[in-house]
Amino acid sequence: MLKLRDGIVELYRKVATSIPNDIEEALKATFGKETEPLARKSIDIVLKNISLARTSSRPICQDTGFPVFFVKVPIGLSHRNIREVIVDATRLATKRVPLRANAVSSITDMNSGDNVGDSFPLIYIDETEEQTLTVDLMLKGGGSENLGQVYKLPMELCLGQGTECITLKAERDFDGIRKCVLDALFKAQGKGCPPYTIAVAIGGAKDQVSFLSKRQLMRRLQDVHPDPAIAGLESRILNEVNSLGIGPLGFGGQTTALGVKIAAAHRHPASYFVDISFACWANRRGRLVW
Repeated sequence: MLKLRDGIVELYRKVATSIPNDIEEALKATFGKETEPLARKSIDIVLKNISLARTSSRPICQDTGFPVFFVKVPIGLSHRNIREVIVDATRLATKRVPLRANAVSSITDMNSGDNVGDSFPLIYIDETEEQTLTVDLMLKGGGSENLGQVYKLPMELCLGQGTECITLKAERDFDGIRKCVLDALFKAQGKGCPPYTIAVAIGGAKDQVSFLSKRQLMRRLQDVHPDPAIAGLESRILNEVNSLGIGPLGFGGQTTALGVKIAAAHRHPASYFVDISFACWANRRGRLVW
């Protein structure tokens, strides 16, 4: 288990200091097509920071995030032991990478100092029939996490503020989901460092859709949903989002989001929840196969 622990420490280092290839390539493409001067300048700075962080092996953002793990464990391997290894690796990574200590008690307001606390890091474990253990890690920034929204449809939405507010009725259908994304984006604007990756989940329970939407942020941008209806909705919403003109870091431009990823779960007939999660341009995620 010591090798696994050290492997997870290095996974922390990789995720904290290096942007995934698909995200970096999308940002380069964004720079190439943006014509708004401030948007181009902001993306240019982002790309230089990515290169500097990688070559210096330093965290790409001062907020090294809330660690979220999605783990697939071969049958017969103790889930409790895996959790203990992850917690131990988190303490070591906080010192070695280093990571900013972000685990604060909701009761005492005291920082643990090592990124370990109650349900911190957040660890989801599933069993797999494969013989390999897969550890996916996302470092979720606090700014983008604060932008997340959950909706209970049907409901009325107000896009805009004051006298400029446009009232829309979001029904229990794909168009209602689209309106929820637009509402969440109008609330977010540039507060969470776009271009965003936007994740959406539809289902019948609040905790169900919260988990599923966050997991969608682990999907690569080129990933196409196997259900053509969902894939079409992802493409439609992405195109509409990028027509709004919020742009990189909120400075205007053509690229407000790099991708939209959607999950749909079965629901109770009486419930229809839509959860929306945002990742900033630094969608920090990575995988260890052991």
